[in-house]
Amino acid sequence: MDWVTGLQRAIDYMEEHLTDELDYEKIASVAYCSSFHFQRVFGILSGYTLGEYIRNRRLSLAGSDLLQTDIRVIDLALKYGYESPDSFTKAFARFHGITPIEARRHGAALKSFSRLSLQVLLKGGHDMRYRLEEKPAMVFTGYKRRFKGIPGERSQQEGDFFCSTRTNQYILHGLAWDDETTYCIVDNIEDDGYDFAIAVLLEEKVRLRAAKGDYGTLEPEERERFQEIAVPAATYAVFETRRSQYPTQEHLELRCQVVMEWLPSSGYELAQAPEIEVIHWAHDKDQRYIELWLPVCRIK
Repeated sequence: MDWVTGLQRAIDYMEEHLTDELDYEKIASVAYCSSFHFQRVFGILSGYTLGEYIRNRRLSLAGSDLLQTDIRVIDLALKYGYESPDSFTKAFARFHGITPIEARRHGAALKSFSRLSLQVLLKGGHDMRYRLEEKPAMVFTGYKRRFKGIPGERSQQEGDFFCSTRTNQYILHGLAWDDETTYCIVDNIEDDGYDFAIAVLLEEKVRLRAAKGDYGTLEPEERERFQEIAVPAATYAVFETRRSQYPTQEHLELRCQVVMEWLPSSGYELAQAPEIEVIHWAHDKDQRYIELWLPVCRIK
């Protein structure tokens, strides 16, 4: 079974069982891959976690049922897997912007969230340069936050995080004696969000001093901003964007391209380790680029 067929089978299975209790392991088995691999690939391609997709589809269908039938709200809640009318009403209001009772009373226009359907495009047939690297365990120094919300909101949170911590980044680069390299670390990816860290790699002696709170001339409140971020040893498939002034958009496209074109025929699947983006801020702005480090393991 090819990759696209397996993924579409999993999507079809979810659609057929939206009113049932859905098990992630079962969904992944329909696509003939591990649960972790399926969830990561699904998130990269769709922009939604598996839980977000299922929840949005259920609430979209619940809205249609509400307006087109006389089903009671309590029965609607139970149909789509909510334990109580209150929890359903809160979720419904967050998604549609109006409560079920108000929507039925006023005949409001509700939000629609369409099912996913894969489109096969003939791509590939060209070189995709990559390298496999065995990375040792690493300890970065930086700061992190957990981002939640829908994908668009999370992207905005990342952008705001970069802007609001600009001064911190200058301090970190000064400690590292490297003003051209920033590491963005994505970890603990779950249905409600993920951890996002901005960090640098310090020399061991500098890192050990920093771990003890010795950041040289920094004020105490500045020292508290930073923390150690441990990344375990792992095998990474490393890809690079083209050199340009603004490689961020190309990085997003590269992630999808890797998953759709390289991964299915590589003999590897995504592994349970942090994903790392290495931003190279070249002084020549046209030479800036991003390395994408995807943790992988051999398919057994």
